[in-house]
Amino acid sequence: MCGRYASTTTDKELRSIFEVAEIVGEELGPSYNVAPTQQVRVVLERPPRAEPDADPVRQLRTAKWGLVPPWAKDVKIGNKLINARSESITEKPAFRKAAARRRCIIPADGYYEWLKRDDGTKIPYFLHGDGVLAMAGLYELWPDPSLPEDDPNRWLWTTTVLTTQATDVLGHIHDRSPVVLPPSFQERWLDPTLTEREQVDALIASIPEPRLEPYEVSTAVNSPRNNGPELLEPV
Repeated sequence: MCGRYASTTTDKELRSIFEVAEIVGEELGPSYNVAPTQQVRVVLERPPRAEPDADPVRQLRTAKWGLVPPWAKDVKIGNKLINARSESITEKPAFRKAAARRRCIIPADGYYEWLKRDDGTKIPYFLHGDGVLAMAGLYELWPDPSLPEDDPNRWLWTTTVLTTQATDVLGHIHDRSPVVLPPSFQERWLDPTLTEREQVDALIASIPEPRLEPYEVSTAVNSPRNNGPELLEPV
């Protein structure tokens, strides 16, 4: 799974890395311990709100981590949907519509995972690559029934991180890991015209395993209240 990650790259840098055309909302600032239910930056493509028939625009915007399907009666469901198994997103009711039309990238410096030892203790590791990771994600818009339709705050943007079966060194730490998109896969992943289930499944199946480096970090990362650059220092 992916339950914590670091995100310290600026909007300006993300705009360059992911060729973003439009930045929506204020910059969030660096976080060394991003946790579920917090606000995160995501990259996505969709037509402008005022021009639904126009060409999609690549945006950098904010979403709450923990996907809330449009049919949900309570936003608390998002607390359980911080991750989505990539093998079944085109089938599960909570994810299949987003898998067809609302895919996104969640940028990260790297993510944390905990290795469970034989004695039951859990040791945190930070896994990173060469540069910003493009974690594959889905996003949704949930209409708040307590607000009028013309209220700009009526729509809650939420997101989830896709996971896959981990192998080799990643599997040694945990059996699941985020789906990481190489640059050559990112444009296809964000393409909102890619809507057929078979095409989405085939795209996911073709994503290569990431080459990440893990190192042990302090147990201070266990608490989301701790948030500073010292969390990334190797033990």
